[in-house]
Amino acid sequence: MGCAMEIRQIGVIGTGTMGNGIAQVSAMAGLDVVMVDVDKAILDKASAAIRKSLERIKKKDPTRELDEEAVIRRIRPTTELKDISRADCVIEAVPEVLELKCKVLREADGLLAEDTILATNTSSISITKLASVTKRAERFIGMHFMNPVPVMQLVEVVRGLATSEDTFNSIMELARKLGKTPVGTVDSPGFVANRILLPMLNEAFFAYSEGLADAEGIDTIMKLGMNHPIGPLALADLVGLDVCLSALEVLHEELGDPKYRPCPLLRRMVAAGYLGRKTGRGFYTY
Repeated sequence: MGCAMEIRQIGVIGTGTMGNGIAQVSAMAGLDVVMVDVDKAILDKASAAIRKSLERIKKKDPTRELDEEAVIRRIRPTTELKDISRADCVIEAVPEVLELKCKVLREADGLLAEDTILATNTSSISITKLASVTKRAERFIGMHFMNPVPVMQLVEVVRGLATSEDTFNSIMELARKLGKTPVGTVDSPGFVANRILLPMLNEAFFAYSEGLADAEGIDTIMKLGMNHPIGPLALADLVGLDVCLSALEVLHEELGDPKYRPCPLLRRMVAAGYLGRKTGRGFYTY
């Protein structure tokens, strides 16, 4: 049984929906956070999203002890990647593009102390493949948060082929410290969550494209018939149709099974820029 190292400072690379959520829950847990992105405007947008999220939490539960300003103070936004060098654990949360992730992880690896853990928030790319571009395969791990991070309880903790027991235990402990429920999984395309979720979403895309029901009808059937809190098409819009497409492509390519073939309508919608909530249009208009 390996032992867990204490993690006090977190580095987060990439401050989109997932990255700013990870920074927020880390700061709420009392950790110091260095939040990195390429552009100050992106960082400002991330900081505004965190502030808005904290206000929402406070409004929902006014009795909760939450010092919003103290949380904000614990987060240091920066455009300099080298500022992560003193972190105990760095979580990469850049877009789900293999080449981009490899580039960022290679650069981060060169800046970090030998014992620093490097984690990726990938939702479908092989942890072993990403670990191979670094010199710390034993200290490399998948930490797959769910969207929206401040609300969703689950974190899939995914071991690569070389991930050490100490690294696994440290990240399980970190996830609990962030108020999450971690579940350990083996490195396989889509891990467990997306291996099950994406074929269901894809089937909903096919049902819609074949005109079996309108978007609201399909979502109502899944909500009322299967007790899902949100329908598959509304969920896909929330996640981002581009994210759904790239994850399905990984499953299809890596597992070689035609059941993961992305619905042609999904490809057309992504090509048209209909990505869901973030662009104001997907299966629904926002």
